[in-house]
Amino acid sequence: MNTLQIKVLEALRRVDDPDLKKDLVSLGMIEHLCIDNATISFTIILTTPACPLQEVIKQACINAIRETVTNDFEIVIKFKSKVTSGRFKPSILPGVKNIIAITSGKGGVGKSTIATHLACALANHGAQVGLLDGDIFGPSIPTMWGCETAKPAVVKQEGKHHIIPISRHNVKLLSIGFLSNMQEAIVWRGPMASAAFKQLLQEAAWGVLDYLLIDLPPGTSDIHLTLVQTVAITGAVVVTTPQKIALIDAIKAIAMFKKEQIKVPILGLIENMSYFLDEGHPHYIFGKDGGKLLAEKTSIPFLGQIPLLPMICQQGDLGTLSTMMPFNKMAEMVAQQVAIQNATCQQTNHVQ
Repeated sequence: MNTLQIKVLEALRRVDDPDLKKDLVSLGMIEHLCIDNATISFTIILTTPACPLQEVIKQACINAIRETVTNDFEIVIKFKSKVTSGRFKPSILPGVKNIIAITSGKGGVGKSTIATHLACALANHGAQVGLLDGDIFGPSIPTMWGCETAKPAVVKQEGKHHIIPISRHNVKLLSIGFLSNMQEAIVWRGPMASAAFKQLLQEAAWGVLDYLLIDLPPGTSDIHLTLVQTVAITGAVVVTTPQKIALIDAIKAIAMFKKEQIKVPILGLIENMSYFLDEGHPHYIFGKDGGKLLAEKTSIPFLGQIPLLPMICQQGDLGTLSTMMPFNKMAEMVAQQVAIQNATCQQTNHVQ
């Protein structure tokens, strides 16, 4: 390494990752540093493909080199993402870097809608994403993704049968709705539902994923316990509306994941159906800022508010998805919280 390269690296030690609060060099985020003719080029390795601070980091690097090394070189910076994992030695789903539970405590708050759009937005950012419908009795993912009639294939690998998830919009999907008649009620006791959920989770050929989102059913019951006892969860995202009756159950969901014997990190809280816009004026139909205030009270990252939009409802009913700005920003924040969790906290493990 020549003298100029050493000086460039020293300059980049002055640039901290905004989330991890450490410099890029010590974090191992600088690769392929090359100085050729009048050009300084290198690659920055991001911990998430949905990094919202990419341009901030880039400009900080340019400024550091210009101020302490040279003004005479063109600076070319490329970005590459390498999603981290904080799961402790996963024997189950070893190819899945992060498992994120989408939970609510209460039904009807739009949890499946949030899970759907987060998955779609993360995939649009270039991540490898899966979405598992954990609601055995009321599966809605097949309808929301426009694939009610899809039937997953089954393959035999290493002497075991594996379900091949359905692929839509670069997201791998699996739901009990693909394996049963959507028009018929599933009337099972809790242990049967838990066994079915565990089979969908464990016996699917998920392959390599950056994020596997689990759309959990309402409440704090068998499915939730089965999930945390089966695999190591990176963290949970809590969905609520601003209404007091929804917040009561959201508090219970938070309390469940924070229990001493469970200890699943809460990545953040999303407030859905926050307001309705009429000619540019917001109407707070279910109350104002209930979710935001709950996040502040419980010291949980607040991931944002989603307004009541007819387009969101129509897309869910018709199974036609398009990326919308609120969900893009929210996906960036979820990925950001995952990266922070993986870098600064202990590895997560399944509940013994």
